[in-house]
Amino acid sequence: MNQTPAPSYSEARPQQEIRISIPTVIPVVTYAILGFTIFIYLMQSLVTMVFGYAVNNIDWLEVYGARINSAIRDGQLWRFITPVFLHGSLAHIFFNMYALTSIGAFMERQFGHVRFALLYFLAAFSGNVFSFLLGSEGGLSVGASTAIFGVIASEAVFFYQNKKLFGYQAKKALSNTAFIIIINLFIGLSPGIDNWGHIGGLLGGAIFAWFAGTRWEVTGIPPALQLHNRRETREVITGAGVVIIVFGILALWGMFLK
Repeated sequence: MNQTPAPSYSEARPQQEIRISIPTVIPVVTYAILGFTIFIYLMQSLVTMVFGYAVNNIDWLEVYGARINSAIRDGQLWRFITPVFLHGSLAHIFFNMYALTSIGAFMERQFGHVRFALLYFLAAFSGNVFSFLLGSEGGLSVGASTAIFGVIASEAVFFYQNKKLFGYQAKKALSNTAFIIIINLFIGLSPGIDNWGHIGGLLGGAIFAWFAGTRWEVTGIPPALQLHNRRETREVITGAGVVIIVFGILALWGMFLK
């Protein structure tokens, strides 16, 4: 899904195609998030080995910044973000970091560093807001899957908005992405999985990508063709603003009116 061939640009005659390479971007934000998340998990594991899973009957994940509704209502708003760095098991972090590496690296190459970072943390925020509103009131929630689902949603939006450029590859990628989303939401129905966080991340990532995602445009005269991103900075600001306002209002509603 993430090894998508370079797009094709067809001239007047359909049988003639000129392949254009997408600009190369090293996904440093993806690697930085990956490294920091793994570091936090190693620190979690070390503390657990030394002190046990809890201290004074308080789970260490609660101390670190898991999504806990009562704590958020007490003003600990950072818990809308910090759960993205916390994981409950080795399998939990492995699958999330695998998804981040494969899908995140591809999307950072399309979006660039700043927009990808915005996408990741806005999706994490959106997912944790939904988890706060609709998830288990008395439990806690952790994991990068809120952000990962947002990245997956952004991939679907990206290929949809660039379907003329990618042609058949866009249709194939959209089908694969839809399958991945459906399967993972179905798996999320299992006990102990915060599916509301996944849905919130999907919505936040999709909204941001719709306004701010890269829209490639072919410019130049054959064979000297290149890709140009039609998105402007104001559109990126608009996308981020819409997500913050919509989910910010939902968070306030959950804190003061629920």
